Amino acid sequence: EVQLVESGGGLVQAGGSLRLSCAASGFTFDDYAIGWFRQAPGKGREGISSISGSDGSTYYADSVKGRFTISIDNAKNTVYLQMNSLKPEDTAVYYCAVEKYRTIVHLADFWGQGTQVTVSS
Repeated sequence: EVQLVESGGGLVQAGGSLRLSCAASGFTFDDYAIGWFRQAPGKGREGISSISGSDGSTYYADSVKGRFTISIDNAKNTVYLQMNSLKPEDTAVYYCAVEKYRTIVHLADFWGQGTQVTVSS
């Protein structure tokens, strides 16, 4: 059974850091793109970062470029999102998702359940 489980969310002050984890089971990342998305209250879902399981290439949305870093640990079948210099506007539910045979997630095959990130001012 394919499963994605996010963790690492929480409450942090502006300027602080969090590291989100996305642990996968039931498959390996080799042929997949793994992406992080977020959805703030009253807003649409935003794709913020992706990494290719095959070649490690990465993508960042302008809103997080220079502050967030995506990485992959194939031995642990886990993708991380290191979030630094957090801002109140980063407050959202964060989801990981995967899509097969892509380098960037466009139409996800599977989604995790999400983890809440709240940044206080």
